[in-house]
Amino acid sequence: MSRRNLGITPDLVLRAYRAGLFPMADGRDSPRLYWLDPQKRGVLPLDGFHLPRRLRRTVLSGRFDVSADTDFPGVLAGCAAPAPGREDSWINPEIERLFNALHRQGNAHSIEVRQDGALVGGLYGIRLGAAFFGESMFSRATDASKVALVHLVARMRRGGFTLLDTQFLTDHLARFGAEEIPQADYRARLALAVDRSATWVPALSAGELAEEVATLRDESRA
Repeated sequence: MSRRNLGITPDLVLRAYRAGLFPMADGRDSPRLYWLDPQKRGVLPLDGFHLPRRLRRTVLSGRFDVSADTDFPGVLAGCAAPAPGREDSWINPEIERLFNALHRQGNAHSIEVRQDGALVGGLYGIRLGAAFFGESMFSRATDASKVALVHLVARMRRGGFTLLDTQFLTDHLARFGAEEIPQADYRARLALAVDRSATWVPALSAGELAEEVATLRDESRA
């Protein structure tokens, strides 16, 4: 993996994702990026997403106002900000610059979760064909990031996506059905997904959300 970030452009980032790589920084104040290509890759199967009953009720309750692409810089900044248990961040200013540019080009998207008008959670990632590469999420209110994830999955299922890449497998994501697969298997799935077409759904009506949520299995206590 290389730590040189001279000449990194949004187009180069997209080409890297298409090849199975993604960038990170050693820390918030690190000036350099490096490319990761893990031997094991985290993915969240869209047809195997686990939605607990309690979270289902929260998603449908109207407790949060959820949108897409209305404050990408705010979500990115929220993901980069220190949080309990995460005092530093791999999102440095160079990643912010590149991903904000990708958003302006239409290749990066965010889900925003608001409560009483304040941004309290969200997530962001890259879209290529029928693949979505989840980068990071944050939460300042109970269940806010979980609600963002459910909304992302609902949009992806409705838009015909086939691959949700979580990069790494965490205990938190495993509760929702995420799994770890070998690099070769990931690349095979990636090659199929990036060459397929899918539609990013910018908004979901309450009825559309309820339809998608109704198809998700209750197999977790997340």
